[in-house]
Amino acid sequence: MEDTRTPEEMSLRELREEDIEALLREDPAMNSAEEVLAYSAGVRAIWEYRRFHRMWLEGDKLGALRRAQACRNRYGIEIHPGATIGRRLSIDHGMGIVIGETAVLGNDCKLYHGVTLGGTGKETGKRHPTLGDNVMVGARATVLGSVTIGDNVKIGAGAVVLNDVPANTTAVGIPVRIIYHNR
Repeated sequence: MEDTRTPEEMSLRELREEDIEALLREDPAMNSAEEVLAYSAGVRAIWEYRRFHRMWLEGDKLGALRRAQACRNRYGIEIHPGATIGRRLSIDHGMGIVIGETAVLGNDCKLYHGVTLGGTGKETGKRHPTLGDNVMVGARATVLGSVTIGDNVKIGAGAVVLNDVPANTTAVGIPVRIIYHNR
């Protein structure tokens, strides 16, 4: 039976184990849990996020923001404590990643260095992207605004996404265009 719990319903230890397994599965440069622990700033930033996100949800917003800033300074990965991140996020070469406050990431997503999941500065309320399950966002890709990226999407390196991208597609370019759609 598939485990459908949300990250908030799981212990931090269970989440850490899943994150290590995901990185070992996704990153061919990682050969052991020890290597992940020693060399993956991305996994450490995710673990920090999981702690300060819980602080945010419990109402300690200032404390969560302080911890998020310390995480940004330490790892070069900026994740707002209000963002909602699913299980098994894999961050590969994470330097420069930005995940905005109202961003939502599904399970089994993968982000490469320099990815921005940000706002346009013109919206209020939900103003950051929503990524479905099993979404890969290539290096230096930018996804802006309250757009929805469907399940099983691959966004190419350097792409700029300003509109929704349907499930089961590959999208590349500036502005992004669909180059593959598996119905």
